[in-house]
Amino acid sequence: MNGVHDMGGFQGFGPVEPEADEPVFHAEWERRVFALTLAMSPPGGWTLDTSRYMRESLPPAQYLSSTYYEIWLAALERLIVERGLASPQEIEAGRSQEPAKPVKRRLKAEDVAVTLGRGGPALREAGTKARFAEGEAVRARNLNPTGHTRLPRYVRGREGTIVAVHGCHVFPDTNAHGLGEQPHWLYGVEFTARELWGPEARAGDTLRVDLWEPYLDPV
Repeated sequence: MNGVHDMGGFQGFGPVEPEADEPVFHAEWERRVFALTLAMSPPGGWTLDTSRYMRESLPPAQYLSSTYYEIWLAALERLIVERGLASPQEIEAGRSQEPAKPVKRRLKAEDVAVTLGRGGPALREAGTKARFAEGEAVRARNLNPTGHTRLPRYVRGREGTIVAVHGCHVFPDTNAHGLGEQPHWLYGVEFTARELWGPEARAGDTLRVDLWEPYLDPV
């Protein structure tokens, strides 16, 4: 979807200033939000793509004025309410006010390390042949989807070159909305900085973006 979360190439936000030796979490509550997000996915029954879409769907003013894990927490609260696992009143109160809802799955404490180590592999068996090969020129489609997508606005309509073929992967555009994984071929596409940002970009600079086959057309 188009929204304030898709900030690539936007002016007015200032330079990116990396923090030297940045910790994984800046405060204990951030660690807890990460843990809650991980723990609630099995009972909630949502996917990683669903979580991303919910973060993107926050009101623009809230999104822009929130820190990284504040966005995670707000999205998690919305998912919990949406799936009927808690009421808005319980979220506000910070405690249960009704009997616990039955759930099909839970993440047990003894399974956390294995779950984190396994991650969430998205590679799937290919049911079709890849449309593109390394070295081919492609153009990212100029799409304006209303749902979740991993196609950044700054590459839409721009020409690039296939530099890697990653195999078939879960398609986030459908998986985020409960429409199934619908795997598609995934490619590493290299764009020149000048193709993306114009003649003021430094000559020789490139940017690589992983893009699914439905995002691409041949040149």
